[in-house]
Amino acid sequence: MSLSLAAGVGALSTDSSGCHLFGSNNCGFSHVSPTSEDFDFSTRPAFHILGYGVTKPTLIVALIIVLMVTFGWAAFNKPKMVPRGVQNVGEVAYLFVRDRIARDSMGKQGDKYVPFLFSLFFFVWLMNVMSFVPGIQFPVSSVYAFPLALAIMVWLTYMYAGFKRHGLGYFRVLGVPSGVPLGILFILTPIELLSNIFIRPFTLGIRLFANMFAGHLLIATFAAGAWYMFSVKGIVFSGASFTMAIVMTGFELFIQALQAYIFVMLTASYLQGALEEAH
Repeated sequence: MSLSLAAGVGALSTDSSGCHLFGSNNCGFSHVSPTSEDFDFSTRPAFHILGYGVTKPTLIVALIIVLMVTFGWAAFNKPKMVPRGVQNVGEVAYLFVRDRIARDSMGKQGDKYVPFLFSLFFFVWLMNVMSFVPGIQFPVSSVYAFPLALAIMVWLTYMYAGFKRHGLGYFRVLGVPSGVPLGILFILTPIELLSNIFIRPFTLGIRLFANMFAGHLLIATFAAGAWYMFSVKGIVFSGASFTMAIVMTGFELFIQALQAYIFVMLTASYLQGALEEAH
């Protein structure tokens, strides 16, 4: 949002042609409105290391990793019998993931996957919520490479768990639903294999990316619109756009947590499918 607003302010302050939303010269709001180009940092790295450009999303991910490692160390390095402070927060969060996600999906056998699910949940949530941190104001998960990398990691995890449990018989778990008549398996089995092996990671990543991309773009559009319309049409139009920016911000905070929860719930569901007995 900061990039979009900065672009909007710059366009308004330097445009001397009288270009505005209600003008007759057909330039209008497109000069300041956010676009998908605001999410592409490949041509504008923050700095270079050994000739390789380091972009803003990469720096944010590095910051998230530092925050998570620091929090984990402070919460669990020297645990007390009666938790207080950071340890208390960490234990509540850990128990939430264990009881409400892992055990709900996999039962007690899911306990060994709780550290993975716990880390994944808060990594995704922090990637999302960075859009509201002053000075950052960008959700890393709106760049598809990052949700895709997480989805591939999930895919590798549940595929490994499945083959470790069933061996090559895992292909039967993936492709042969229980209770299906033998006569239609030649049609259904390829569809099931395609869905479970290839489509799952794609939809897992695209769901997170699309929600964060769309939400951030909407908030940036309404925020830039509030500034833009205030300069050309007064407080009524600007106030309506600003109100929508506030409403969308509150809604986006909810969606950010929900998408982290859905991502990890689906991961647990895929692991449960990999660990269940063959049909």
